[in-house]
Amino acid sequence: MALKVSTTSRIPPFLAMEMMNATRDLEASGANLVHLEIGQPSSPPPPAVLQALSKSLGTTQTHSYSVAFGEMPLRRRIAAHYADWYGCRPDPANIAVTLGSSLGFALAFLGAFDRGDRIALANPGYPAYRNLMKALGLEPVLLPSRVAEGWVPQLEALASGGHLPDGLLLASPANPTGVVMSDADVEYVCRWCDANGVRLIMDEIYHGLTFDTRPTSALLHSDTAIVVNSFSKYFCMTGWRLGWMILPDDLLEITERLAQNLYIGPSRPMQEGAMAAFDDYDTLDQNVLRYRENRDVLLRDLPPEFLGDMAPANGAFYIYADLTQLSQKVLNSVDFADALLVDAHVACTPGVDFDHELGHQHLRLSYAGSIDDMLEASRRINGWLPSYLKNL
Repeated sequence: MALKVSTTSRIPPFLAMEMMNATRDLEASGANLVHLEIGQPSSPPPPAVLQALSKSLGTTQTHSYSVAFGEMPLRRRIAAHYADWYGCRPDPANIAVTLGSSLGFALAFLGAFDRGDRIALANPGYPAYRNLMKALGLEPVLLPSRVAEGWVPQLEALASGGHLPDGLLLASPANPTGVVMSDADVEYVCRWCDANGVRLIMDEIYHGLTFDTRPTSALLHSDTAIVVNSFSKYFCMTGWRLGWMILPDDLLEITERLAQNLYIGPSRPMQEGAMAAFDDYDTLDQNVLRYRENRDVLLRDLPPEFLGDMAPANGAFYIYADLTQLSQKVLNSVDFADALLVDAHVACTPGVDFDHELGHQHLRLSYAGSIDDMLEASRRINGWLPSYLKNL
């Protein structure tokens, strides 16, 4: 007799991670790959972060449990970061340090919503949002964002059906498009959610990675929004699995209870290292200058028909390329990405990871690596593409 397996756990794979698994297999066989598939900075954290972690190891304090929301010195330092960047200082009591931002989203979904609730989110968008929602019994409501609208989802579509969602999740800068919402748009979204009784979750994990002015935080415009951020992207600490949330007062107690029962508390040594992450903005900003140069290399060197009507790519470190101008025969971004990996040894993420409807026409390129990586990727793609199209 077959044993029960949950139906809610039957969610699609995260194709970016599946692609990373494929690259490991190829590299184990000796292949020399260029990695554009994962949104992972190639630079290490600032030296002060590693020094702080090393100094903390072996102390009795780092062997003990942390409280569920993280240690207060780090929460105070995060609050000071908001004062440095945005001119506001959240109460450290409203800050929760989490095991990566991914678990922060899980806490937000569990704390703010019940099974069957509807949460609107941009499409294309980060696939783990909707997959996790489905696993928790929530209903994702996809808001199309397309080139004609500047890749920004239109809130008017939410009100047109007469049944508003229970929540709205937006990201700026966005994954996979790299689109940065204007400050006016962020403020409008916050006001709209408050006026309509819709709980806003704002993903700000790519803050710091913008190429013009620093965007506003939803924290400045709403007392009810949940703001999620991370040490992974701007701070180059992806493998540390450390993030944070800034919570409204009405979600503090329930979220702390959830954290206590889900993971007890975040890693204490990692928190000690993270304390120093805010002490070297200059080094981190140099990475951002390199990302911008990386982007410009790809925009300059890749074939225009490979990029197509791509999203603006003004933030994060992604290009969301539009393959529709290549050939009418290119109809499946999964097959395209597989061929690019096997034949040219360039790893990218197929767009269906981010958009089940039109993602077969798109490809996400991460330019978080080195400038040499971008030059080599462009060289390989330019050499491979004509023969691939000829053989279709």
